[in-house]
Amino acid sequence: MCNYQAMITVIEDMEKIAQTLNITSFPIYFLGGSACILGQYTDRATRDFDFVDLNYSSQYGKVLRYLSDFDMLEYESTLLAPTYKERAKKLEQFKFLEVYVLAREDIIVSKIIRMAAKDIEDIDLLIKESNKELIKKIIDEVLERADLFETKKEAFLKNLPAFMEKYHV
Repeated sequence: MCNYQAMITVIEDMEKIAQTLNITSFPIYFLGGSACILGQYTDRATRDFDFVDLNYSSQYGKVLRYLSDFDMLEYESTLLAPTYKERAKKLEQFKFLEVYVLAREDIIVSKIIRMAAKDIEDIDLLIKESNKELIKKIIDEVLERADLFETKKEAFLKNLPAFMEKYHV
């Protein structure tokens, strides 16, 4: 799990920078491969950090850029249910920053839009310990979102039948 430790170390350093610069504590919600690793759901290799853009003010940029290789994903273009924060797992080792990883079920739903080989690999691992009824609920919530970009919703709907058949959801 050296990738896990490397990612934890980067966030620990980021937390130290925030404290040194007297930046107000703020939440960060990781998703994608980085959440899989940080949540210890999988141990596949990735070095980039994916997180939800919570309309961070510019002062947080000094801290977030410390992640170096990252994707800050707009909520409107990301397949998340409005209730994703309720299920997110807080990483308690961080005492200053509020670091969360999305629940397995939210990560799975967010990966349906692409269904690339690495996404399928992650879903294959995550689905084993996931609640399929919760996945259905999250899918319904995503489909009800009025603020989701239409192109994203269409791509999601295109892959949804294959996902549901493959994973018996």
